[in-house]
Amino acid sequence: MMQLRAWQSECIAQALKSFKRQSHFLCHATPAAGKTVMVASVAKALFERGNIDFVVCFSPSRAVAQSVATTFSQILGRSFNGQIGAAGGSYTYQSMSTLPSELWRVLSDHRVLVVLDEVHHCSGSSWDEFSMGNSWGRIILDRIQGKASFTIALSGTPWRTDDNPIVLARYTQPDGELHCDYEYGLQRAVLDGVCRAPNIVLTDNREIHLKSSELGLKTYSSIRDTIKQGHISYPDFLFRDEVIDHTLSEASKKLLEIREQVPAAAGLVVAATVAHAEQIADRLSALGERPVVVTCRTPEAHQIINNFRTSCDRWIISVGMISEGTDIPRLQVCCHLSRIRTELHFRQVLGRILRRQAGEPPEVGGWLYVLAESSLTEFARRINDDLPEQNVVSFSPRSSKQNEDDASEYAVFAEDDEATEWGFSIDATGTWLSGPGQTEQKEKTELSMSNHYWSEILSLFEDRIV
Repeated sequence: MMQLRAWQSECIAQALKSFKRQSHFLCHATPAAGKTVMVASVAKALFERGNIDFVVCFSPSRAVAQSVATTFSQILGRSFNGQIGAAGGSYTYQSMSTLPSELWRVLSDHRVLVVLDEVHHCSGSSWDEFSMGNSWGRIILDRIQGKASFTIALSGTPWRTDDNPIVLARYTQPDGELHCDYEYGLQRAVLDGVCRAPNIVLTDNREIHLKSSELGLKTYSSIRDTIKQGHISYPDFLFRDEVIDHTLSEASKKLLEIREQVPAAAGLVVAATVAHAEQIADRLSALGERPVVVTCRTPEAHQIINNFRTSCDRWIISVGMISEGTDIPRLQVCCHLSRIRTELHFRQVLGRILRRQAGEPPEVGGWLYVLAESSLTEFARRINDDLPEQNVVSFSPRSSKQNEDDASEYAVFAEDDEATEWGFSIDATGTWLSGPGQTEQKEKTELSMSNHYWSEILSLFEDRIV
């Protein structure tokens, strides 16, 4: 029998107690805490008590749906393929509109538990006889609400970027705070040893040169200030080889360090586009790596992910395939090079490297490398605030010291005389600092940073920077 974690046992007891007076239960547990094992155990208890006949699970992707089916089958000791004699079935939200009517009739004719994984993807509310929300939310309101005997909603990030209400959720009045029936946050998960301690490395450059025939040469002291001027955008940085090379180099060093203690540890790069993923694969190959690439265009992508889960390959590059819910515990380093800059996505990506493995050294954490763009910096600060006893954030600024020998290597990319688009260059030849073990040198560098931007950024984290 699987040994449950303390929080899982607490949540199971709370859910079973709540179902005596209500039919819906919302659990907010930090990504990588083990929500699927918990909810499968609730289903097992409901089966044993004779409260349900069948379970239907919905998830945001095929990979997650397959993982859910595997976990439920193991916990329940029965098949979970949706066929006759099975304990239930696992499906994606995308498939809801094409599921056969026979499946929906099961909810009316039998006692069914419906599990809504990562429910924040589904928005909706009912008003009189009308259902409002996105397509998935409306289907839940029309076909599941009031028909399922019990529903359990799970989320590691229980809010929506568009601020629309999460389907079936309850909100307090008048402040509109989401009511969760059980919460298990990142701070407790780290203290319990359930999740790895997060380490977020913010990469920036204090000498960014832009040149155009119209405006001449401009120099900026940060990524944020450069973007603020409106001449180039955040994706422009993501696609630069200099940025990719520096980020991958730092992350590769960290992964090699971790693999000395955890030989199977692996790294993930979250890319912006398919072409970007291929570019990153080329740059990793230049470092002597042999990365695996999975995108929506990759044949048998889900099988490749499954193979990577148990292989010894060091790096996997993904475009929208491993950002949420995918369980690959050996991932311990991640480069966030996605265009998406929402807190929900940021936390979900971070969660991919926080799932602790049995027997893993407790001091080995998860490492996330991101550019010091303003939104991503703010999200890192909030993670820092979530863990007041931890040193979560470190910086990777380039030293402003530069000798004359570097000048030729730090040339800007001049454009054609008629061009109006800006080009830019990021120098990777100087001293970049990141991570523990360089604290003394890093502190000296930070003390020399007197410009307004770095004073502002460093003040966000006060004295908790390692």
